Amino acid sequence: MEKSATNNLVKGWEVVIGLEVHAQISTKSKLFSQSPTEHGAEPNTQVSFYDAAMPGMLPVLNGLAIDKAIKTGIGVGGIINNFSQFDRKCYFYPDLPSGYQISQLFFPIVKGGEVTIELQDGSTKTIKIERIHVEQDAGKSIHDLSPDRSYVDLNRAGVPLMEIVSKPDMRSPYEAMQFIKKLMMILRYVESCDCNMERGNVRADANISVRKPGDPLGNRAEVKNLNSIKFLGQALNYEIERQIRDMEDGKGVRQESRLFDSNLGETRSMRSKEDAADYRYHPDPDLRPVILTDERVMRLIQEMPELPDDRRARFIEEYDLSKSDAFILTEDKTVADHFEQAVSCSKAGAKKAAKLIANWIIVELFALLNREGKTLETAGFPIEYIAELVDLILDKTISGKIAKTVFAEMAVSGLSPSAIVSKLGLVQIQDTSAIEAAVDNVLSTNEKQVEQYKDGKVQLFGFFVGQVMKELHGKGNPEMVNEILKKKL
Repeated sequence: MEKSATNNLVKGWEVVIGLEVHAQISTKSKLFSQSPTEHGAEPNTQVSFYDAAMPGMLPVLNGLAIDKAIKTGIGVGGIINNFSQFDRKCYFYPDLPSGYQISQLFFPIVKGGEVTIELQDGSTKTIKIERIHVEQDAGKSIHDLSPDRSYVDLNRAGVPLMEIVSKPDMRSPYEAMQFIKKLMMILRYVESCDCNMERGNVRADANISVRKPGDPLGNRAEVKNLNSIKFLGQALNYEIERQIRDMEDGKGVRQESRLFDSNLGETRSMRSKEDAADYRYHPDPDLRPVILTDERVMRLIQEMPELPDDRRARFIEEYDLSKSDAFILTEDKTVADHFEQAVSCSKAGAKKAAKLIANWIIVELFALLNREGKTLETAGFPIEYIAELVDLILDKTISGKIAKTVFAEMAVSGLSPSAIVSKLGLVQIQDTSAIEAAVDNVLSTNEKQVEQYKDGKVQLFGFFVGQVMKELHGKGNPEMVNEILKKKL
């Protein structure tokens, strides 16, 4: 897209984006029944009489789902409403057997909040949140198993969701993608959603409109059910181009819901966009309002973990990490936890070991996990071994180069670094006389290079270092080798 470098305009048009993010709440049972929520079960095997809308069945609210929605609200700095209420959103669809979805329109559980994102130039921007409400998911219609009929799987019917509705504060696809990334980070930290987009546990509806700067908001199109950050960006880029083209051609933009075709990379019209009145919302007569006590909210506040931004700032301050390293380590709560666990195990002390531990995790460990398709939990060795490896480097038992050999063996055998160093005889040579003998031997067999070095070809110093390390089978203390070589030369 042709974008202004100064004010984020696209071909003279301002883009306005708001997101409605549907996040599956991490519970073992559904919102109003005891049916399990496990992924991958056979179709229609996790369905209670209530989920199937059998006559006379009454809902029973899942209290854990409410607690996790409250923690999400606390995590984004929202106001937790002591009074919230469930409403019926009435519409017909084959995978919604009751003919209505239970949601919260008039009195949501969370009001307000914000998410701070980082922009491409390193600055930050705050995206406001309108509300968070709790609702039940619908089932799933399946259209590709038969050429002449559709099937319905009700396993997802009644699964608890949070709908997190942003203000229309985003002005580019990049900002929208950063918003959902940061939001998912917060959800994982407070453990209210696992954020597995491949399983549909996070889906976004994107509302997009364009306008000339200073004009009122234009008609918006809503692109439904975007289940990857990549698809979100592609759909927004396509939709922005389409709307600008239609506006400049004088067609205007119709308020409608659209679907994104990931194969073609384009959106297509699905139906006209309904307003709230079209759904005939009314309070659910089978559910009492949710009344939260101050004590319950306070208990959940006290249970809150340290949030990503706070943890990142602490890592920079406490461990003297760079901003980029702190960002990588705190992006995933599990990684941050493992890092701190490793630091706490170092005998060298946190301040001395933290930077090196961070580097080994970010560079070597992440490369291993990506290459082997593993996780921190299935790496084959405990995170404490990283601390032990770093300690061996810091106390000069091994060099950084030897440490890579130890790490590779550790990944294969699962042995501790100390055991590997002992087994393979990798202890660093720090005997001055042994190093001097190796240096003397190298200098006496490379007299031509010595003369060239003395004549000013100082880049040969690296050659000498390499030859000495070869003499010492890679086990010489690099600092001592460098120091003795300089004196001898």
